[in-house]
Amino acid sequence: MGLLIGGGRFAMLSRFRLCSIYVLCLVLASCGGQVRQDSYDVSSIKKTTDYIVIDSDVELDFKNAVVLMQEERNEQAITVLKTVIEREQRLPAPFVNIAIAYNKTGDKKAAEENLIKALKLDIGHPVANNELGLLYRKQGRFKAARTAYQNAIKEHPEYLPAIRNLGVLCDLYMHDFECALQQFEDYLELEPDDKTVKIWVADVRRRLGR
Repeated sequence: MGLLIGGGRFAMLSRFRLCSIYVLCLVLASCGGQVRQDSYDVSSIKKTTDYIVIDSDVELDFKNAVVLMQEERNEQAITVLKTVIEREQRLPAPFVNIAIAYNKTGDKKAAEENLIKALKLDIGHPVANNELGLLYRKQGRFKAARTAYQNAIKEHPEYLPAIRNLGVLCDLYMHDFECALQQFEDYLELEPDDKTVKIWVADVRRRLGR
């Protein structure tokens, strides 16, 4: 039997923690204030249209690729994900994960290409947009990064990584302090115990003379 994935918005537990049919945890890593995702489960962000049946062999291979990525065996994960994509191209998950794996191996071009393929399937996909925003920010393409983060937030306003990353982008790279303050305050409404972001808010307010 295959895995049945339904339509609708992605399930949310404890604000931005995503529901996982495979019972695989999302691993978030922080680097220089930026928040990225190391891999994600195909069931975490659901299609917004029809039900899709995923072949059980594809499901198993996807799960194995996620494990390989969590073990930092990215070259092997890429090999497995290529076979997944050959068989299943209706969901963004395989494209997002192979992009993350490519990014970790230093192949930025392949990472960007696969993130764009994921976004062609779901323009508001939060993980794909967040990853693309990080990629563009590192390339100095700040306006493109901002657009990517905003696309994620527009469709998924409680997706904390994109909110925080947009705030950092506006603050440190674009010097748009009004934007930065708005993002950090929005973030704290959802995650009020984050002491680091509280410090950032105070600093931005000081620079704005508030």
